[in-house]
Amino acid sequence: MKILHTSDWHIGKRLCGRDRLDEQRAALEEIADICDAEKVDLVLVAGDVFDTFLPSAEAEDTFYRAVKKIAGTDRCVLIISGNHDDNIRLTAATALSEELGIYVYGNAGHIPKLCKDRRVYPVEAGANHIVFRAGTEEVFVNVLPYPNETRLKEDKNPDEKFLDKMKRWMNAGQAENKRNLPSVFLSHLFIAGGCVSEGEREIDLGGARAVPLDALPDADYTALGHLHKRQTFKNNVVYSGSILQYAFDEAGTKKSIVVFDIGKEGVKDVRRVELHAGKQLVRLQAEGVENAAELVAKYPDCYIELTIYLKEPLLSSQVRELREVNPGIVQFLPQVMQEGESVRGVSLKKLPDSELFKTFYRKKFVQEAPEDLTELFLSLTEGEDET
Repeated sequence: MKILHTSDWHIGKRLCGRDRLDEQRAALEEIADICDAEKVDLVLVAGDVFDTFLPSAEAEDTFYRAVKKIAGTDRCVLIISGNHDDNIRLTAATALSEELGIYVYGNAGHIPKLCKDRRVYPVEAGANHIVFRAGTEEVFVNVLPYPNETRLKEDKNPDEKFLDKMKRWMNAGQAENKRNLPSVFLSHLFIAGGCVSEGEREIDLGGARAVPLDALPDADYTALGHLHKRQTFKNNVVYSGSILQYAFDEAGTKKSIVVFDIGKEGVKDVRRVELHAGKQLVRLQAEGVENAAELVAKYPDCYIELTIYLKEPLLSSQVRELREVNPGIVQFLPQVMQEGESVRGVSLKKLPDSELFKTFYRKKFVQEAPEDLTELFLSLTEGEDET
């Protein structure tokens, strides 16, 4: 069975007030096209469908249209709620969606209806698991939407440690795999050691709420959502990452979904398929307004965070002038330099990889870096966010 894993759509999410629904629609349209091109049987959406508990009507319309197209006429889609989703609201349309091969789990204990009028269909379902069949192949999915006591309607037990509680929740579904079928664990969790983006909020970063990798239930593939940067751990534990760059520390990274085959022999051909929809985010630094204007002009059709070093405060008229050069500047970070202070000592961490390489090349060879060499450098650094 061929499965596509995606997560963290965050439909309705804005960037510094900029509406990104058109970009989100384009990314979801691209996922639907990938499903057709790859002949996908089952799509797994690992939470954070929406960005807020109360998404706009336009955001909900985008979701319903997109997921219907992704399901197509014969594949199934399995969705879980993330911490940004209202788990009850997300499952409100299950009476209709299940007729279209779209199954949603949102902590409410709902057991899906087994609709068997598609080429791919569920043959078994419970509150924590579901089994899909395509031809003679069956796959067991252990389902755990974003978990906490409130969502799971449990009273807090001070005597039960967090890790023990998580293991109980994670293993509840896996215990139902009595036929030892090829299995997937689908959840929205923070794994210890995961790389966090600035775009994630309300996430447990202290470590106490992180789940150790070795505590995960035994599965052939673990499909996770929650972290926006794509990353892979041992034993096919995978964060597919968000569908768009949602924070400036993701500048220069590629977005993708994951496709893999699973059967009696286990998982094989795990690979990422890149997404190309959506504007790119770039972080730029410039010394003075004139230099800033020259720099931002090189990044049309991008969203820009601009750090600009000045000898006096940035004027509103200068902001307007810069936005006339590039309307994609969404964030200004003016830094007024003290007398005698040099920009040379400023950290280059915020520069995108391309600008870092070009800066190095200019210093080393006293000329501009060739474009093909820059592209080669970026291709070599791609994937360093994966562990």
